[in-house]
Amino acid sequence: MTVTRDRLYINGSWVKPEGETRMSVWESATGDEMGSVVMGTSEDVDAAVGAAAAAFPAWRARSVEDRAKYLHAITENLFGRIDETVEIFMREVGTVRSVAIGFQSLAASQFASHAQMARTFEWDQHLTNSTVTHEPVGVVGAITPWNFPLLLACVKLAPALAAGCTVVLKPAEIAPLTAFLLAEAVDAAGLPAGVFNLVTGTGTEVGEAIVSHPLVDMISFTGSTRAGRRIGAVAAETVKRVSLELGGKSACVVLDDGDLTEAVNAAMTSVTYNNGQGCACLSRIIVPRNRLDEAAQIAAGYVDKLVIGDPRDETTTLGPLASEEHRSRVEGYIQKGIDEGAKVVVGGVGRPVGHPTGFFVRPTVFVTDDPTSTIATEEIFGPVQTIIAHDGDDDAIRIANSTIYGLAGSVFSADPTRASRVACAMRSGQVDINGVFYDFDAPMGGYKQSGNGRAFGLAGFAEFLELKAIATAR
Repeated sequence: MTVTRDRLYINGSWVKPEGETRMSVWESATGDEMGSVVMGTSEDVDAAVGAAAAAFPAWRARSVEDRAKYLHAITENLFGRIDETVEIFMREVGTVRSVAIGFQSLAASQFASHAQMARTFEWDQHLTNSTVTHEPVGVVGAITPWNFPLLLACVKLAPALAAGCTVVLKPAEIAPLTAFLLAEAVDAAGLPAGVFNLVTGTGTEVGEAIVSHPLVDMISFTGSTRAGRRIGAVAAETVKRVSLELGGKSACVVLDDGDLTEAVNAAMTSVTYNNGQGCACLSRIIVPRNRLDEAAQIAAGYVDKLVIGDPRDETTTLGPLASEEHRSRVEGYIQKGIDEGAKVVVGGVGRPVGHPTGFFVRPTVFVTDDPTSTIATEEIFGPVQTIIAHDGDDDAIRIANSTIYGLAGSVFSADPTRASRVACAMRSGQVDINGVFYDFDAPMGGYKQSGNGRAFGLAGFAEFLELKAIATAR
């Protein structure tokens, strides 16, 4: 079944765009066209931003409870269409069914959870002579990636709406279809016109138009570090607030008293979860030198048990990547690792056996003695693992911190004090000890070139708020 979307959602209505360019959306498992969407233009952005700016004063003036009612309705509407969103997620991105169900449910729940957060938030703080109050930042430009398209749209839209902001959303071109279901859920909830707007299009035209628009007060972006640098530069011209969640090259550090089997399996699960298409994947395993071969054997055993196939098949544990362009990119990194002399433990270039079509790559494990090599420092965003030896705790910390990224990480040790010391020394926004945990009440974000700002939890909500101090004469 093909899906055609020929309208944009602007100012509470589905409208014909200014341009007529369309972009195909491809089925990840087969490479066949599964649909198409219309591409917006800078003129469409101007209309959407104008609508959002006009709607902002009345939306921010509504009570928290009034806004919360709309948010609960959006959650109910999304849960009512969960089967559709799961199906599209699997087809667009290649995400296997069990993962898709969990993350689409998490996406739908964001609106209800942020409604409750807004209800309990301390909006005003009273000091000696001043009241410090929190106000919505204004018009938000939300630009989202293709790896978790619905979730990462909801993670921006839900706190923004709860805070009293209005939003213009631009989804990624590779996986835009669930954004239309989100717009329909918002429309069915009866949000006032202009509070939410959807404009599809390219980053170079629609993305830049949103980032540079003088009536946009904030940009919330999740995507590559390269794109984040450009967004930061363009947004600086109008001194916008910018929240960036960018790339990662996260390390799984195993100390000499850590459970090696548990650690390696956790890292392999992380780097094959959503087929490695995640910014926080543990894509480097840093192990004691004398256990390097053992770690490689455990990782190879993990790969041998993977079932590669159509993500809609319930037996599949590793699906395809989201596009042919990305498949080629990941395979290029695998070839680069070989060219630079890394040892291939399992996998390599070429398609997996039995999958001549679709966007499949072979899950690959490398061992390298060069922590500065390409595969050990650059984000690959696929099912590719790199194992590196360390010579003690301080050396492990040095290697873990040796990339431009600082998004996530983990430490495995039988000694809580020792593990905590290493975790605190890792320059990453999130570090797990003796496992991989998904705590969506905790803030997620990065150090260094993994970005700035935070998503999820109270910190994610606060991203969309301004502080104002009102002083009163005594």
